[in-house]
Amino acid sequence: MTNNGPLSGLLVLDLTRVLVGPYCTMILSDLGARVIKVEAPEVGDDSRNFGPFVEDQSAYFMSLNRNKESIALNLKDEKDKKIFEKILPKADILIENFKPGTLSKWGYGWESLKDKYPKLIYASASGFGQTGPLKGLPAYDMVVQGMGGLMSVTGQPDSEPTRVGTSIGDITAGLFTAIGINAALYDRQKTGKGMYIDVAMLDCQIAILENAVARYLTKGEIPKPMGSRHPSISPFEAFKTKDSYIIIAAGNDKLFEGMCKVFNLSLYENDKFKTNANRNKNIDELKKILENELKKNTTVYWCKILEENKIPCGPINNIKEVVDSPQTKARNMIVSAIHDKIGQFKMPGNPIKMSSYEDPDTRGDIPNLDQHRDKILKEFDN
Repeated sequence: MTNNGPLSGLLVLDLTRVLVGPYCTMILSDLGARVIKVEAPEVGDDSRNFGPFVEDQSAYFMSLNRNKESIALNLKDEKDKKIFEKILPKADILIENFKPGTLSKWGYGWESLKDKYPKLIYASASGFGQTGPLKGLPAYDMVVQGMGGLMSVTGQPDSEPTRVGTSIGDITAGLFTAIGINAALYDRQKTGKGMYIDVAMLDCQIAILENAVARYLTKGEIPKPMGSRHPSISPFEAFKTKDSYIIIAAGNDKLFEGMCKVFNLSLYENDKFKTNANRNKNIDELKKILENELKKNTTVYWCKILEENKIPCGPINNIKEVVDSPQTKARNMIVSAIHDKIGQFKMPGNPIKMSSYEDPDTRGDIPNLDQHRDKILKEFDN
């Protein structure tokens, strides 16, 4: 496999499974790196057994592992360790998401490798990181969504705890790991040395709490769920229309005035609503006034009018509507890869668009377990 992208020529040893690590290595692959996925013999990546399935193939696995090569190795087996150690010297990056300490027991921890391979960039993504009282505990996405405070500000007021509708605990950790790796690559260009990167899913949830943490640290307020409403900007939420809902995000006074003129309202002249601070104080009254107007017509109608006046707005799309959207298609955000059994498989594309590289709508093939063993053995057996 040959990749085009800013990371072309780099070799990634991917010792990860399920979502955090595979998401990270998929990003690196999309950016041009070669990824060799090391999987457990016979069973492979756990996610090969996660639904939904296309025939007997996991769509979950396929959506995260395009354009990777697979070899099955047991890193506790002496024969397989010898194979791994032939590949390792050629690797630029090693990524793992085992429980902290696992690879060290097998002889492949950072402390064991850093002197032997001084240019190696070694990244570990785990639930709680390599330090702290929780470092030895396992974690899944929903665990860190809860522990990281995200679920405490998600959902409707007084609702039961609500999980964010995608695995943001895993995905943010994958993204931050990819960012760290790219920063380490740049640092290696200057110093000639690799480094160790420690990313914790819990840390990543804390890092994205933005306004919620700011409110607590500055005001002592403990934020609670607010539905679709923004905690400090208004109008900035979902409003009822004649047939569904519309998101309106009038984030400053000028936008608010423009929105009011669309509705033939003079609220921007009213002291209650002139400033964002006052709008926040009177948000319930403002919402009632706006919904009285919005309920006179449909979401499609109001989106068209507001868009024409450059007021930030949008419908609440379901997944079919997102996938079928002309904007999604124009941005090449649904791409395909080939699996040798099921043929073409469609999945989300790469949101990073770069002027120097193409953004192909067909990506590298999805590997079967151990599919590239012979190729890899032949290449690295010297």
